Amino acid sequence: MIFPEFLSSVGEAAKTAAGFFWKSGWAFVLGYFISAMIQTFVPKGRLTPYMGSADIKSVGLSTFFGAISSSCSFAALATARSLVMKGAHFVAAVAFMFASTNLVIELGILILIFLGWQFLVAEIIGGIVLILISRQVIVWTYPKAWLEKARKKVEDDSGSDSEDFDWRERIRSAEGWRIVGHSFVDEWAMVWEEIAIGFTIAGFVAVLVPETFWRSIFLAETAAENPLSFFLVLENALLAPFVAAATFIGSMGNIPLATVLNSSGVLFAGIMGFIYSDLMVPPLVAVNARYYGWRVALYIAIVMYLSIVCTALILHYLFAFLGVTPES
Repeated sequence: MIFPEFLSSVGEAAKTAAGFFWKSGWAFVLGYFISAMIQTFVPKGRLTPYMGSADIKSVGLSTFFGAISSSCSFAALATARSLVMKGAHFVAAVAFMFASTNLVIELGILILIFLGWQFLVAEIIGGIVLILISRQVIVWTYPKAWLEKARKKVEDDSGSDSEDFDWRERIRSAEGWRIVGHSFVDEWAMVWEEIAIGFTIAGFVAVLVPETFWRSIFLAETAAENPLSFFLVLENALLAPFVAAATFIGSMGNIPLATVLNSSGVLFAGIMGFIYSDLMVPPLVAVNARYYGWRVALYIAIVMYLSIVCTALILHYLFAFLGVTPES
């Protein structure tokens, strides 16, 4: 009896993993296509004046570009890498990554359907707060030597394509689109293993981990009695990114699991921290390591973690103060 049940669970997990990929496959294609076009058609000299600094204007522009871009975490990393290669500041690249995974329309619709309007409002407000906090953390801690070395690695990995070209002429030529196709294939070749591993593990976690496990680690019983306890709120906010990392689920795939956490009594700060942590899953950190090296990849992950925890705490107490905290 046990063996058939095991096979059934494995089959359901595999189907769930395939479903995650099916629902986000369009975003992969779109995101990597945008990345390839940026690499091919945007001369470095035209981009750097707008996104080459850490000021509010540069961050705002990066946020706007991210919001109208893909919601796929892997594609967001690929596009951010292209921006860095073209001279964008790392602050702008991080802002783009956060915006393209947290402020896009399709993700907002999914949150509204699964979780309700309070979570949608929190996602928008928190996304902006998250970007501003991460900008400040990077400005305070900016490891110039590390990031310059990472930029050189990105430029070296991209090949020796000349920046001296007329983008209007290139975009009308067959050669230009051949370069786009070549860049698209190169991006997939770099990350397909991490994508496959991530979605497989996500499917198994979603199916095999019981709801009681989430209630236990997030101290849901105690939190229900003391929803404003700073210790409990902090525990939920600190733990949520690690749970997101363990589930390996990306920006679109983590909303259904966030619904499970919400129904399990996880605090608002924990749920928002979980939703924002899609860029911290191990396959994505590994992709950043392949792009920039492990030192910079871990630096970016730490900046994101600190920013996510602070944003989750701010949202929890702001919504409590306004009396609009959503109920489980």
